[in-house]
Amino acid sequence: MDIGVLTVPLGGESRADAFEYLSGIGVSAVELGVGGWPGEAHTDRETLLADADAREALRADLDEHDLRVSAFATHNNPLHPDEEQAAEADRELREAVELADEFGVDTVTCFSGLPAGGPNDEVPNWVTAPWPTEHADAHDYQWGVAEEYWTDLAAHADYHGVDLAIEMHPNMLVYEPHGMLKLRELTNERVGVNFDPSHLYWQGIDVTEAVRFLGEHDAIHHVHAKDTKVYESQAREKGVLDTTDYTDEQNRSWLFRSVGYGHGEEHWKDLVSTLRMVGYDGALSIEHEDSLTSSREGLEKAVDVLDRAVFETTPGDAYWAE
Repeated sequence: MDIGVLTVPLGGESRADAFEYLSGIGVSAVELGVGGWPGEAHTDRETLLADADAREALRADLDEHDLRVSAFATHNNPLHPDEEQAAEADRELREAVELADEFGVDTVTCFSGLPAGGPNDEVPNWVTAPWPTEHADAHDYQWGVAEEYWTDLAAHADYHGVDLAIEMHPNMLVYEPHGMLKLRELTNERVGVNFDPSHLYWQGIDVTEAVRFLGEHDAIHHVHAKDTKVYESQAREKGVLDTTDYTDEQNRSWLFRSVGYGHGEEHWKDLVSTLRMVGYDGALSIEHEDSLTSSREGLEKAVDVLDRAVFETTPGDAYWAE
């Protein structure tokens, strides 16, 4: 298991400068945005697919700074009811898979997407309860849309030997572990999770139990290291389904925080250990979205905590049990 970073917060810097900085603070893996909300500041997907020199330049930058790519990232909504938006998201995903194959990267991180509540609707609809019953009907419709799309995309990913790692994210169809396994069972084993605990914390999900649950099905393809702090004084008044602006920190029920600022080091050591128990040995890719600190400080504090949590060696023989 190694420490990685989703490089989006460093998008204002050149790729060379970002890689040099990350290598210097002890990072060994990068998750690179190639479309959608992460953007493509350090990796122009279309150029990389078309231009062998561009691909060689990226490989050279990675080698120079002793970095590997843990995943290519394109988070968008391929199930959007607007056909143009859905088509753009679909193209981004398919080309990200092809790019991963070209680079020998085994994972693309993404969202499940979210359809409308019916064939004539224009806006994605996040259904959170089965009553009134039209909401249950809408949810059934959405899963039909998702099964058709993701079955085809999973076949594309399987052809290229690439895993699709879905971040369980509210306002997407897949936002918790049971929905994640449902989509996996409807498609193939290329469809799994980009395990980001930050969205699970505020939903009240026990993240180590979620790791065990998903790990039993070998469904963890990638992991984000990102924390969340729930502010009980606010949550007691209005719950955690909070539409308060992220920049109005004092009035939110919860905030994304740098690793260690929502849950202490002991928790992160437990999470890392549980990931090892279920066989995950990939990157812990830090996603910085803490509005209370700068990107660099947040990344450095996260690396500091994770550096003490990760194991650098493989397990030895249990000689004491013999």
